[in-house]
Amino acid sequence: MRIIVVIAAGLGLAGCSSASMPDMFKSTPPNVTVQLESLPVGAEARASTGQTCTTPCSVSIPAAENFTVTFSMPKFQPETVSVQVMRDPGNPGGSITDPNPVYAELQAAPPARGRAARHPSKSAPKAAPKAKKPKAAAPAPEAAEPAENGNSPFPPPPGR
Repeated sequence: MRIIVVIAAGLGLAGCSSASMPDMFKSTPPNVTVQLESLPVGAEARASTGQTCTTPCSVSIPAAENFTVTFSMPKFQPETVSVQVMRDPGNPGGSITDPNPVYAELQAAPPARGRAARHPSKSAPKAAPKAKKPKAAAPAPEAAEPAENGNSPFPPPPGR
C-alpha cells in the first residue's frame, strides 16, 4: 500500500514541473506604478506597453521588463524616455523603476519649411522697406579734412 501512495505522490509532483504546467497556473508579474510628468503639462504620455495618459498622471505597468515612455504634444517635438525596471531591495518580490517620476521637457518644434511662403503668419518678419536714394544734386562730402587753402567744407565747431 505504501508503494502505491509513494508512486501516486511522485506522479502528482511530476505534473507540477514548470515544463508541463499550463499557462493559467503561472503567476503574472506584479505591476509597478509610474508617475509621468512633462513641461509643458498636458502632453500625451504613451508607454511602450500600451498605457496612455495626459501629464501629470500615473500608470500601472507590468514589472516584467524595461520600457519606454514617449511624450508628445502639438507644436512640440516628441521625446522618448527609457525606463528600467529593477527589483526593490527593500521589498522582496517588489519592483521599482528608474527614473520615477519619468520627466520630459518638450522642445518647441521648428517652423515648417515652405509653409511661410504659401501662408504667411502674423509673426513672420516683413521685408524691410527700401531705403530712399539720396538726391543727386547734393553729393555727400567724402572726408572732413580741411582743404589745402585752409578752408573746410564744414562749418567751424562752436567756440572757435
